[in-house]
Amino acid sequence: MEQIELQRAIEAILFAAGERVEIAQLANVLEADPKEIVSATNALADELAFNRRGIRILQLEKGYQMVSSGEMADYITQALETRKPPKLSASQLETLTIIAYYQPATKAVVEQLRGVDSSYSIGALLNKKLIEDAGRLNVPGRPIQYKTTSNFLRTFGLRSLEELPAIEKVELGEPEIAADPVDPDQMTMEEV
Repeated sequence: MEQIELQRAIEAILFAAGERVEIAQLANVLEADPKEIVSATNALADELAFNRRGIRILQLEKGYQMVSSGEMADYITQALETRKPPKLSASQLETLTIIAYYQPATKAVVEQLRGVDSSYSIGALLNKKLIEDAGRLNVPGRPIQYKTTSNFLRTFGLRSLEELPAIEKVELGEPEIAADPVDPDQMTMEEV
């Protein structure tokens, strides 16, 4: 087999394998001397590196493996993020669900619906880029509002928020304020 044909066959085998392939196995399958396999594979690896291709061939012990170029790591991570959804705890998933359905939602809204502090969950969702700051609410304290991101849509395989399953939303109201505040100095002993 010619060197070029040998390189093409090695390239195809390493690509399809996705893991290390022993030199002896390549030699056996391609009916070539192990020295020819080493020579052809090293030449192919040099060519890929010289041309700054997106893939490389590494020699690992007595075998070779095709890998992606380290220079492409950021692109690969971004492109394949949807393949591996971030692990979410039950509290994070609950928080994310509330933000997705009530967005833009403040931390207070999330905590009102969950009934517990949600600072950690919101921070974790921000770090995982599933939610983002959607501005501040124009009320005293100016709380941050949160909304889901395009990464949320990619992670959950949605094209838009309209694809979320319908739910019965809980009506959120203002906290009740006593109609007639009681002056403690005017209270009788029976009322105390």
